[in-house]
Amino acid sequence: MILYILCECLLLVALSRVQATEFEKVFEWKQISYADLPNERNGKGSAVLFPRVQGDVENESFQPYNNIPMGATHYKDRLFITIPRRRPGVPATLNVIDLRKVAPGDRSPPLTAYPTYPINELRPEYAPDLRRLVSVYRTKVDACGRLWFVDTGMLEYPDNRRQVQRPQIWIVDLERDHLVRRFTIPESIVTEGVGMASITVDVEPDNCDGAFAYVPDLVANAIYVYSMREDEMWAFGNHSSFRHDPTRAEFNVAGQRFRWDDGVFSVAIGQRDPEVDSRLVYYHPMVSTTEFGTYTNVLQNKPVALSGNYEGLFEALGDRGASTQSTMHHYDAKTGVLFYAEVNRNSIGCWNTNQVYGADNHAVVHLDNRELIYPSDLTSDQDGTLWVLTNNLPNWIYSRLNESDFNFRVWRQDPAVAIRGTKCDN
Repeated sequence: MILYILCECLLLVALSRVQATEFEKVFEWKQISYADLPNERNGKGSAVLFPRVQGDVENESFQPYNNIPMGATHYKDRLFITIPRRRPGVPATLNVIDLRKVAPGDRSPPLTAYPTYPINELRPEYAPDLRRLVSVYRTKVDACGRLWFVDTGMLEYPDNRRQVQRPQIWIVDLERDHLVRRFTIPESIVTEGVGMASITVDVEPDNCDGAFAYVPDLVANAIYVYSMREDEMWAFGNHSSFRHDPTRAEFNVAGQRFRWDDGVFSVAIGQRDPEVDSRLVYYHPMVSTTEFGTYTNVLQNKPVALSGNYEGLFEALGDRGASTQSTMHHYDAKTGVLFYAEVNRNSIGCWNTNQVYGADNHAVVHLDNRELIYPSDLTSDQDGTLWVLTNNLPNWIYSRLNESDFNFRVWRQDPAVAIRGTKCDN
């Protein structure tokens, strides 16, 4: 009997250790709701966000089902949630949850437009207005406490796809909720903003004005570089590593089979290489299982970008293995581990950068075929905690979500805890 109790206790301890490495579920929603919608009853009324005028082709009243979150970024007491306008009826593309105001036990808090609803509203007849936001996919907070994001300026409605206005980079000081800068991306860089689904900020806290932003374009197969000090942008394009891998184009997610061709999708800034006095840059196309690398001093070199001669500057690091197609990834400096949001196997993967890049040196830190469906975003906050958003996107596109079930979730975990007991743990 004593032996049985001892074995049972050991089993519980072992299980608790396994569970401790999984990501904690913070919030989950069946459908998105909003707080304090202007002229709207949160989906229960028929009021519209702007008056119907001759020429409008869509009804922009709040349509809960059409609101699918794509990005999540945590900073201090706030969680920023983005909802790109892929279908009509999205009240706000950039939103926030004030964590101090979430009632205890509330697992599905409403969103509030950030910074305001008017800045998120579309104008009548979809007229351009660069002081307003059209569609934002993902955000990043830099080491200087500033929120960065790209407004694609584009509506991706299936029957009314249109570039409303030029895409822009927005920079917001979160300590004062003050707009620092808007940079309009010129047509000489890109004609449409739809492919700019993420942004990575490269800055030191003692040199905030010297920030660079790296913006991958999954449609144009390019990486754009923005210099805050120079207030200008240049492009790296026409490299094979920016394009999708046709041999990895097959997806099978939550029973949905499809083929995609998304190119370069995520950029992560790694450790400093003392031999070249520059930081490593990791990047990959979404439709690929290969990771590529370059250096920050390459991306920050405008003459090299304009020359188009990239020979030897962008190189393959290795392959993660089958079914490891990833949306976003992030490098954690404390552990030296690169984390991947792997959409084709409903998991968060990892690789310790001190090891050779290969499938045998990759591990899974969290896999859930029921709840971790399509990890769309993976970010880190000021404390180094990882945050993940999952959204069931393939079902939303190719089938229909069950509105009685939870479809969207936000997760978090400490990187050192996440890798405990895996190949990524030194």
